[in-house]
Parts: sequence; structure tokens; C-alpha cells
Amino acid sequence: MAEVTPPAKGAAPSGAFSLGGAIPVTRLGFGAMRITGPGIWGDPPDRDQAIAVLRRAVELGVDFIDTADSYGPEVSEDLIRQALYPYDGVTIATKGGLVRTGPNQWHPLGRPEYLRQCVEMSLRRLGVPTIKLYQLHRIDPQVPLADQVGVLDEMRRAGKIELIGLSEVNVDELTQARLITSIASVQNLYNVVNRQSEAVLDYCEREGLGFIPWFPVATGELAKPGGALAKLARQSPATPAQLALAWLLRRSPVMLPIPGTSSVRHLEENVAAASVELTDAEFDAISAAR
Repeated sequence: MAEVTPPAKGAAPSGAFSLGGAIPVTRLGFGAMRITGPGIWGDPPDRDQAIAVLRRAVELGVDFIDTADSYGPEVSEDLIRQALYPYDGVTIATKGGLVRTGPNQWHPLGRPEYLRQCVEMSLRRLGVPTIKLYQLHRIDPQVPLADQVGVLDEMRRAGKIELIGLSEVNVDELTQARLITSIASVQNLYNVVNRQSEAVLDYCEREGLGFIPWFPVATGELAKPGGALAKLARQSPATPAQLALAWLLRRSPVMLPIPGTSSVRHLEENVAAASVELTDAEFDAISAAR
């Protein structure tokens, strides 16, 4: 039966990973997309609550927070600065390369001059001289990959970016990007019910790259009556969402889940997953379920 150790331990039991061999982070992080308004557009309904979530995450030992200039747009980065600046011991990762035209509308734009502007504006909003991890949010199919990654490498060499990451890429794209510059991480959709990025995860593990699964707590049919997670949760103090996060953390040592929420209660539930210890049988049961 899965065991949960005292919640006072916070995120620490999830272990640590060194991004790019240079930036150590606690593996269970926080995704700051949901602290914005509906459709990831505009201000949150309760700005004070959004700030409280961010501060509580850090109190619980979360030291890796992922955001993007397109969350809001700009709102998430602004809230992070208001809540956490000067980020003592906390790594803020952000992304650029998407244009927003309305709620739930996202459009890739990878022209070098635009990406350069994205970096500069994120630096200004976050109030830092260097962004520790800057990720290309999507590859723009209308712009050569070499141009998109190349301009980020220019910004890295100028000292404005420390590490470069990619988002929603396949193995071929990742391999091509690594011929242009060093890549520290990949952020792809991945969870217990959607494992289409398994090949990318395996590549990241072989090469020592961080793998940041977005939408990590998706449980789908597995959490419904009769599903594998629902069955295990009935015999465990852990919730289906906690079991899903615990499975991700055990699945690979390079896995850096970033569950996001606008609720302090849900945040605390997610962070408690760091202390869930799956048995071999439980891990195997979740691995076999789809």
C-alpha cells in the first residue's frame, strides 16, 4: 500500500535534479499557468489568492516555478515578481514564442526579432538580469528551427539566458536543436493517460536532460470508478492525483512535474504527492494502465 509521510516535508522528498548540470532544483515544481484568468487570459478572479498560492508553494519547498510570457499574457510573470521577488533560492523558468489573440487562443511566432523581444520583456517583468531557464514555447513551422534556436543561443551568449529549453518537440527536432546549442530541458505533454512523448522522455533520460511534463495530473478514466487509480486510492491514503504524480516521479529521475492550480488547498494536495511512496506492485499497475 502506498504510504504518505508527514506533509511537513513538503516537496523535498521528490528529490533533486540539476538542470544543465548547473542549476539544482527540487523535482516537484509548480506550473504558473492557472493563476491567470479564465482561458489563461487576463487577471485572475482573486489576485491576492494567486499570490498566496505562489508564496505557499515556496513555503512548502517548491523551488522550481515554470511560467510563460503568454500566460495572461504577461499576467503570470507579473504575479510571480510581485509574490516572490527577489526569488531567493527559487528558479523561475519562462517561455516565449506564442502570440495570444484571446482566451484559449495560441499562435506560434518564432521570428528571431520577436523571440529577442520576448526575452527582453520577460527579463523586465521578472526583474532579473538573466533568465535561468528560457524555453521555446513552440517551434514555429514557418521559421527555420536554426533561426529560432539560434537567436536564443545569441541571448545566452549575451548573458541574458543561462539555459535553453524546448517545448512540444519530437526526438528529431530535439536532436537538430542540440546541433545548434546546448539544450537543458524539454517540456512536453505527458501523464499517466497520455504517454505519446515516451520516446522523448527516454532520450532525455539517456542524455541527462530535464523532462518537464505539462498537464501532469491528468487521470481521465483511470480515476473513475473501476479505473486503476481509483482502485489503488481506495486502499491508500493518497488521492488519484497524488498517485499520478508519484508515478511520474518514480518513472524517471529526470522527470520534473509542474502541477499547477489557483487553490492553496489543491497546491498542498499536489505537493504532498512528493511523500507518496508507491510499492512495486502499485507502480506496475499504473504503468500497465492506459
